[in-house]
Amino acid sequence: MQQHGEHEPDRSHHHTGHRTGHGTGHDENGGRARHEGHGAHGDHTGHGDHGHHTAHATTGWGTAVRATLHCLTGCAIGEVLGMIIGTALGWGNAPTMVLAIVLAFFFGYSLTLWAVTRAGLGLKAAVGVALAADTLSITVMEIVDNGVLLLVPGAMDAHLSDALFWGALAFAFFVAFLTTTPVNKWLIGRGKGHAVVHRYH
Repeated sequence: MQQHGEHEPDRSHHHTGHRTGHGTGHDENGGRARHEGHGAHGDHTGHGDHGHHTAHATTGWGTAVRATLHCLTGCAIGEVLGMIIGTALGWGNAPTMVLAIVLAFFFGYSLTLWAVTRAGLGLKAAVGVALAADTLSITVMEIVDNGVLLLVPGAMDAHLSDALFWGALAFAFFVAFLTTTPVNKWLIGRGKGHAVVHRYH
């Protein structure tokens, strides 16, 4: 009986040690899990903030201004070229204006096609991107631009060598720019317009 009793402290000590070791290991693992979870949560939060800032950067006024300047460049090239061709051929105001508008769309689309094909997009897909990105923007710009020219007295009858022609054209482009920029911002904010082009930059 005494010998059996002598072994009991050892068994009690072994059992206590097992519980202590098991509890310590569990706490360490739990601590690591909580720590790792906290780190993952921090990473997730940072990723969310990054996405928010990126979305804000691509839908701001700066992006809309650049998109409008892009359309304005194509429209200006097309319209001036159309006026030169119409004047050289002795056309009247109506056919000259039609040619200028057609060329404005052509050069507006061409600038976008050039940009996205440089990024590696195929021609067929690039045409779809250009149509989606520029159609509404160029349409608004051409309506406002030519509307202003029609309203300026003598602008349509002025020759390319007249200061009135260039002054009226510059004023028309300025008004068209101010009108089209909010349109582009609205489109980009909804993932349309030049937001389509930005996916390939």
